[in-house]
Amino acid sequence: MMSVTAQELATLAQQTADRLAEQHVGVVVAAVADDVVAIRGAGTTGAHHGRAPGPDTLFEIGSVTKSFTALALTRLASTGTVGLDEPLADQLPPGTAVPSRDGQPISLQQLASHTSGLPRLPRGMLLQALLRPSKPDPYAGCTADALLSGLAGTRLGATPGKRFRYSNLGAGLLGLALARRSGTDYETLITREICAPLGMTDTVVTVDGTRSERSAQGHVRRGQPAAPWHLADLAGAGGLRSTATDLVAFVRAQLDGGPPGLAEAIRLSRAFEHRRNSFAWVHLGWMAHRLHPRQGGHLQIWHNGGTGGFASFVGFDPEKRLAVIALGNTRRPVDGPAFDLLRTLQTERAAKPN
Repeated sequence: MMSVTAQELATLAQQTADRLAEQHVGVVVAAVADDVVAIRGAGTTGAHHGRAPGPDTLFEIGSVTKSFTALALTRLASTGTVGLDEPLADQLPPGTAVPSRDGQPISLQQLASHTSGLPRLPRGMLLQALLRPSKPDPYAGCTADALLSGLAGTRLGATPGKRFRYSNLGAGLLGLALARRSGTDYETLITREICAPLGMTDTVVTVDGTRSERSAQGHVRRGQPAAPWHLADLAGAGGLRSTATDLVAFVRAQLDGGPPGLAEAIRLSRAFEHRRNSFAWVHLGWMAHRLHPRQGGHLQIWHNGGTGGFASFVGFDPEKRLAVIALGNTRRPVDGPAFDLLRTLQTERAAKPN
């Protein structure tokens, strides 16, 4: 299968970055085709140094974090540390009241696939959001004690395993449970199980030291600076910061299978499939769909993210070994141009002769 050239890839990545920069203070776009990688930026980091964003600029990646949390689950499952079908209650402190419905407990696998029935937000957060929609750092109070005590009054919207219902609460609880089972904190768990094997050195929860100088400043839609988000013990839902360089390493493992220690975990994450409708489904940690045949019938596996001042997207096609990453430092989605770039790469790949 003929690969797109490095120059073609670089041009397409820059065009997408320039397009996104029209509505973002700064952006970085990465495009991957087989073993060819292009990373291009546009705009500014918005920080005091005012540099152009690049491969090693750190962004809040929001809910793309969920793909890491789910992979940590399948990594621990592949080593026998946990079982995918184990009840959440077994990983939490004794006496924690975990809701169930129709006699069905919530499993770890259901947390990773948004089929637990849990609501989108922790108990009490929806009312807070309605009363103070501009509140900075809205998840900062989501400590383990607050999350676990709130479970007692939480009702499930569906029987566990039956229906897709996107839940930040569920993903955060999964990260909390896995860290507790591993005897460590969420950041250390992700570093040990995912980042270290892949050589990813800039995917963190806490930004300090020299990373602070490479971090983008977030912005609201009007271009005003936004406060950073800290998700406390809900970090597994969206607390990671990362760079285009690190995310390229992450997505290439999805395309190539990754090193021996992660290959089985990646396989497990995509072996699970919950159908949302006739053309879309969810894996553990990823959304997926296949385009209509008139659009090429291409497979797209992806996740996006958004925080108070950032937006992110990671999407890939394992059949054609293509991927796109987009990171922006403004609270405005980057999905549209990122999906367009992925589809362009897929269309060009399909049109090229073997």
